[in-house]
Amino acid sequence: MANLPFGKEQLTQLRAFINMCRTNPKIIKTAELSFFREYLEELGAEIPEVAPTSGHGDGEMPSPTKESKKAEPQPEQDEPKVESEESDVELDMTGVVEPDKDESLPMGELGKEASEEDIEKSNEKKREAISAYAEGEYQKAVDLYTEAIILNSGSALLYAKRGQALLALGKPNACVRDCTHALEANPDCAAALKFRGRAHRLLGHWEEAASDLRDACKIDFDEQADEWLREVTPNARKLEEHRRKYERKRAERELQERLRRAKQAREEHAKASAASQQQQQQQGGGGGGGSPGFDFYSLLNDPDIVEAFKDPELAAAFRDISTNPANMVKYQNNPKVVAAMEKLTAKFSGAGLGGMGGMPFPGAGFPPGAGPTPPPPPSSSGDDVGLD
Repeated sequence: MANLPFGKEQLTQLRAFINMCRTNPKIIKTAELSFFREYLEELGAEIPEVAPTSGHGDGEMPSPTKESKKAEPQPEQDEPKVESEESDVELDMTGVVEPDKDESLPMGELGKEASEEDIEKSNEKKREAISAYAEGEYQKAVDLYTEAIILNSGSALLYAKRGQALLALGKPNACVRDCTHALEANPDCAAALKFRGRAHRLLGHWEEAASDLRDACKIDFDEQADEWLREVTPNARKLEEHRRKYERKRAERELQERLRRAKQAREEHAKASAASQQQQQQQGGGGGGGSPGFDFYSLLNDPDIVEAFKDPELAAAFRDISTNPANMVKYQNNPKVVAAMEKLTAKFSGAGLGGMGGMPFPGAGFPPGAGPTPPPPPSSSGDDVGLD
């Protein structure tokens, strides 16, 4: 060190600079350190090409190390592609159409009784509508069914048949409204269930379609309705399985959360119980003046106290009460213990200790009215317990 032209501090700085160059080689390529780079090249060192930092644009080629760092985040970018439990199920959407706009059509008043004349006229319009539908004149069929509905608004079949014509016009939403109205008039209208199920299928409502078509086949089996049911069943089952899986996982999460909260509550209860127990111990074994951890036995060198506790009964009682002040209740009918505790209270109070750790005995004291009235303080002779 003595032969070097610089001190220990400069040597430490040089070592730190070399370590920095190892971890960040592009420092050597800065203009300020060109003299150092030239010196290294004169010694035969090969300075590796390093990638330029963002915004510098010095045209240097990227190093393999930099390329590997760029490649590292790719797994994280792929993670969102993993399907979550709430993600959509892969369904066959072939044949699904764009929903039609709302179209207000006369619905009539359900439950309204029509006269025989109106019913006859309504049936005539219905026959004309059936002929128009058969000829492919679907809009004409809708108009005729509307006239029939106005004449006889309580017929569920008229709404279902108009729904069929609306379906042929590519208006599945309007069909759903008509068929739903029909089912309000007659919940067992198989035609309304059939055509509404088909409309739901065209809207991509797979579960609703399966439910309607299944019910329609139960009420009045129809080969076309059965074919439509088999068409929607695969997608409906996928959605049902997906929903059950999601609900099961949600139930598991809720159970785990309940268990976590229960565990947290137990831990908090245990902490509170431990703190309460510690506080009770400090109060039971604490010293005068409210100082935690006061040792009663450090004060038992008083000759009167020593003499008093030569009595095994008093010594045991004092030890029991010192452990837990609540145990004083066990001795409230023992005049000897009560009198001894009163004298001890006087001793400690006289010493400026402010009582004995909050122990509940007379004077510091028994609950009012608890136990027998303690005997009056003994005479100065201390014949009762030997506290002369």
